[in-house]
Amino acid sequence: MSLEPIGVFTIVAGVCCLLLGYPAAAMVFVVMTVFGAAAAIVAGAANIQPAHLFLLFFAVATLSWRKNAMTAMQALRPGQPAFWLACLVVYGAASGFFSPRLLAGATQIIPVGTSEYPATGGTVPLGPVSSNLTQAIYLVADLICFVIIVSAASTRRGFAAITTGLVAYAFANVLFALLDIATDATGTQAIMQFMRNAQYALHDSETIAGMKRIIGSWPEASSFAGATLGAFGFTATMWLCGRVPHWTGPLALASLVLIFLSTSSTGLVAAPLCLVLLYLTALARSGVGGGSLRSSAVAFIAPQILAVAILVVLLNDDIYRTLYDYVDLLILSKSGTASGVERASWNAYGLQNFVDSWGLGVGLGTARTSSFPLALLSNVGIPGAVFFALFAFGAIGRRRGTDRSVPSDIRLSARNGSLCLLVGALVSGALVDLGLLFFVFAGLASVEPERHEPMLAGDGRR
Repeated sequence: MSLEPIGVFTIVAGVCCLLLGYPAAAMVFVVMTVFGAAAAIVAGAANIQPAHLFLLFFAVATLSWRKNAMTAMQALRPGQPAFWLACLVVYGAASGFFSPRLLAGATQIIPVGTSEYPATGGTVPLGPVSSNLTQAIYLVADLICFVIIVSAASTRRGFAAITTGLVAYAFANVLFALLDIATDATGTQAIMQFMRNAQYALHDSETIAGMKRIIGSWPEASSFAGATLGAFGFTATMWLCGRVPHWTGPLALASLVLIFLSTSSTGLVAAPLCLVLLYLTALARSGVGGGSLRSSAVAFIAPQILAVAILVVLLNDDIYRTLYDYVDLLILSKSGTASGVERASWNAYGLQNFVDSWGLGVGLGTARTSSFPLALLSNVGIPGAVFFALFAFGAIGRRRGTDRSVPSDIRLSARNGSLCLLVGALVSGALVDLGLLFFVFAGLASVEPERHEPMLAGDGRR
């Protein structure tokens, strides 16, 4: 086991945040989630990412306040979103231990981790795999993240810090994407190695039709596009609501452009669906009330811009051919490529795993798929899917507070950010774990700090 330089930085930042307080820890933690290809600690083939290591400092800084600790405990009460997420964690961990053993050999799986059978890149008989443990650990971290975010965001200072952290996350994600492009063009990719040290298969030098596959601070273009979808959904909604528009507007536009240029089929399929979601948000916010100007303008102008863009493309053969070839390469012909055939087979086997396990799942972290709903059904079955649905509805499916207030607009932005992440996972999600960023969005979308009095300095501290 080795502590990497970025791990040293994470620990130093964590100690500083313990001294500065939980709002600073919340902000830094959210930004840390951008390091998707980094390992703070490397233990054999296992990686502890900076955000997961920093989560420990964030939890200590937040729960050292008695009021925050009580909020965290209340978040786990039956019927609360965190309770259903905890049920998913418990069922997932139990299924990951028992199902591969009780149903051993009952079906063929595409293993997530290593199994007792030789790794051939194909199927193996159902049995325990190394990722049964690691995926359970990741899901526990997701639960802790959600509870701590709920606890911190239930105060006005914490709510503001997490919001600022998400804007900073979007900025860092765009910055690292631009650095990825620049270092690849100048042959200075070594500059980025400090945050590309995880024991993953990194695709940092791939091209498609002469175009650089943008990965930013992530292992591959697909994961970059998926993470950027969340940043785009959050910042675009904030801009529609008129919140910090001089930052959120440019960041939303840059994120959208990078998604389309990333050469990721995930981004190319999911981005239009996210744009539809944002247009529906603009329609819902249109009117003559305060904060409606941008939403009304988008609701009125967007269809006209779309119609003009379609006409320009159809009337210009060169533009049409270029766009068609790009879409054909990444989407239309994708099913005939080796990657497309492989991912289709993952989903087929995942569906068969669900059937062969009588709807109970073959165990958390056992089977790989290429779509989040199938990952849920194949790994944790109907019980796990129900627990997740109850969690998602409770966290992001309910409207809270007074419409068009600052907290309400931020919650709406966080909800759209999490929905955009879900759209990306629907297209290519391989695992039940959606990543820490999703649970940051979900936690922020589920709290109402305006219901509580602002905390005074030292109030409630042990």
